[in-house]
Amino acid sequence: MLNQIDKISGIGLHLDLVLRKIQDAYLRTFEELGVDMTIEQWVVLHRIYELGDEASQREIVRTNFRNRATTSRIIGRLEGKEWIFKTRFEGDQKRFKLELTLKGKEVIDLVLPYAVNLRKQAIKDLDVMEFETFLKVLDQIGENYSSK
Repeated sequence: MLNQIDKISGIGLHLDLVLRKIQDAYLRTFEELGVDMTIEQWVVLHRIYELGDEASQREIVRTNFRNRATTSRIIGRLEGKEWIFKTRFEGDQKRFKLELTLKGKEVIDLVLPYAVNLRKQAIKDLDVMEFETFLKVLDQIGENYSSK
């Protein structure tokens, strides 16, 4: 048992190191493109793009893995940059509809090809089974902590 503990003692550090490398690659790319944006802002902006006409603040909160206050701040910053605007859904005054502005669409058009390449870089030299196993292991690790 002790030997197994020795092997996993650095798991958090290792995961953090890999995450930092990924984040650095994205931030470096944003900087090289001349786009003043955080990773969290990219995630929300891209999600609004993916959801299209159905993009709501509620859905972004639900799928963003951030709390409502943090997501609201990110959305506020995107509005401040004039990359998105908020309205209400027709017939549903409780939900905020999020839409890309022309500037926001330009940011998506500029950054998206690079983001796709960064995703491809992550799985370079991995076959499909290795990547599926990796995702399964990550999910299980997350689940192990969720049950506590």
